[in-house]
Amino acid sequence: MSTDHDHHHHDDPEPAAAPAPDAPANEIFRFTGMDCSEEVAAIERALEPLDGVLGIRAEIVSSKVTVYHDGSLQRAEITTAINRSGVTVSEGDGEAGRPMLPTILVGVSGTATGLGLLLQWLDVEPGWISDAAFFVAIVAGGWLILPKAVRSLRSLSLDMNVLMTVAVVGAVAIGEHAEGAAVVFLFALSELLESWSVGRARQAIRALMKLAPETALVKRDGAVTEVEAATVEVGETVLVKSGQRVPLDGKVTSGDSAIDQSPITGESMPVEKSVGDTVFAGTINGDGSLEIETTKAANDTTLSRIIQMVEDAQSSKAPAQRFVDAFAKIYTPAVMVLALVLAVAPPLLFGQPWMDWIYRALVLLVIACPCALVIATPVSVVSGLTALARRGVLVKGGAYLEALGSLKSLALDKTGTITEGKPKVVEIQRVTDASAKEVLRIAAAIDTHSTHPLAQAIVRHAEKKGISFSPCDDYQGVKGRGAEGRIDGHAYFVGNHRFAHELAVCSEELEARLAKIEEAARSVVVVGHKPHDDCKGEVIGVLAIADTIRPGAKAAIQQMHEAGLQKVVMLSGDNTKTAQAIAREAGIDEAYGDLLPEDKIERVKAMAKEFGSVGMIGDGVNDAPALAAATVGIAMGAAGTDTAIETADIALMRDDLSMVAEAIRLGRRTLNMIRFNIAFALGIKAIFLVLAVLGMTSLWLAILADTGATLLVIANSLRLLRTTRK
Repeated sequence: MSTDHDHHHHDDPEPAAAPAPDAPANEIFRFTGMDCSEEVAAIERALEPLDGVLGIRAEIVSSKVTVYHDGSLQRAEITTAINRSGVTVSEGDGEAGRPMLPTILVGVSGTATGLGLLLQWLDVEPGWISDAAFFVAIVAGGWLILPKAVRSLRSLSLDMNVLMTVAVVGAVAIGEHAEGAAVVFLFALSELLESWSVGRARQAIRALMKLAPETALVKRDGAVTEVEAATVEVGETVLVKSGQRVPLDGKVTSGDSAIDQSPITGESMPVEKSVGDTVFAGTINGDGSLEIETTKAANDTTLSRIIQMVEDAQSSKAPAQRFVDAFAKIYTPAVMVLALVLAVAPPLLFGQPWMDWIYRALVLLVIACPCALVIATPVSVVSGLTALARRGVLVKGGAYLEALGSLKSLALDKTGTITEGKPKVVEIQRVTDASAKEVLRIAAAIDTHSTHPLAQAIVRHAEKKGISFSPCDDYQGVKGRGAEGRIDGHAYFVGNHRFAHELAVCSEELEARLAKIEEAARSVVVVGHKPHDDCKGEVIGVLAIADTIRPGAKAAIQQMHEAGLQKVVMLSGDNTKTAQAIAREAGIDEAYGDLLPEDKIERVKAMAKEFGSVGMIGDGVNDAPALAAATVGIAMGAAGTDTAIETADIALMRDDLSMVAEAIRLGRRTLNMIRFNIAFALGIKAIFLVLAVLGMTSLWLAILADTGATLLVIANSLRLLRTTRK
């Protein structure tokens, strides 16, 4: 699946466009040969001078660059400019196989270097034979480095290729041919290996793309034809045979089957599907055959949004990445200046031998490459993001992955998160001489207008009991309190404890009754006459509604504590006593009840103040404001709801609280890995800086250390992809 021309407008703030004849547009280009931040910088430099370019966004791992322009540029003009930067635009989906030339050149360079060293060691006369071998090595490896260095200098910037070229030319100039050859070979090798390893991370994203089948069997005009999945319209009927992958999101219109949803939700057990159920593209059909009415086009399925999110997530930089980028901008020029001073000052000021100090300066140049440092974060982030996506946890960017790793506290919504979210009426208490039937009839007549879970529970209960009721007149919902309406000409209300207070219909006897129900972890719904004109109103009955705790909730909360959360707090619109009773049962540290949506935001902000960072878990619809207020908003059971994927920073594709602890653990691992990688890369640099100034290291050792550091950092990051459930 190629995301070419999806025209996704990203959330990046776009610079103000110059007035242009055409509408603003964005073009997406895919590449071969984009493996290091150097190439990204080169592309940015090549495109910035073009008139009409508004912004550029490059993603190394998905080898994709999005160019935002005012519509006045042709695709061909942009392509030419990019190709000038040394990266090749590939038409198609961007992975046109790795070109063989770099591999061959690196092989030649390595063989020639080895041969030269052998000849030197054997003291073969004349001496120029070994030098010739080194020369071949330098030319072969330099073929990959010199053009990039020249381009970089043309645009007045210093990158690694320039540093390496200077180091090699310097080494040859002072007669150190062997070292020059070794530097070229090792540097070219490290670039090659780096591109392979970035390829590994890329593979992981590609594997996601291959989940959705290319073709679909569509029923058209009574016949079944096989067409490209991308051409199927919303509302057409698609046939999915047993064992096939579902091509598009849709609803089952005929047939029953068990579907393996693990590619989307990460759940291992197949899920039974029958008429009316939703199915997702990329999931695998079991034994039955199904007919599905499509509900989404190919570029809008849940799967394509997951892929889009994983790709977009890479370009939203993690804080560690921003630090590294800023550091590298200062570090490289600073070391260049230091090298220059080191080469010139001791010989000029203290009469030291020139060759010695020039050599030390060259070693310093090699150390000035920030590659291990720059690659440390993106590869870790992409590996972490992909590992989580495979398990049905979608993280919207490196920044959130880091935030997830440093979470200290978590707030959760009660209904549908801790409890099943399927409340049932368990008791009806009469307060006056009105019968239980009458109390239920009045409550159902008002609540039939509402979509609130408690209201729906009451309506369901009335229907089950066979009580007939007609919807009330003048219905009015009262936010966070309940509702009111007219039945048979009388004003009635249904609502929570707070509503009864505000209507001044509470008595001590009623208070005691409500307290008892609430302590049993049940929600109360008070039903009564609403005070009006000359009638002072009265309560006629109380409904007790229970919502069972999810089976795995207690274990999941315990795992969250084990994953390093200091405090887990439950927020609920339900009364405080009920909330606290449920919290005790689930092992939650604190519970707050009687909260209106704006109170939830206040609580979340207070927790953020106390702990520095706070996560919020909700079902993404009514919790949207609180999710947005948290450092990290996590939506549960997002596979079916678009809003959750939109509003939350992290979306759990299946309704399973234990995934939260898993996500936090992986977030922590990723964060620790990034910190280790950066510290390791900086440590190696620091050691070699000192050794270089003291003249205690050689050129090839410095480059070996640099290459080694880069590869270790990458290999370490790719370990995240292998993590399976602990």
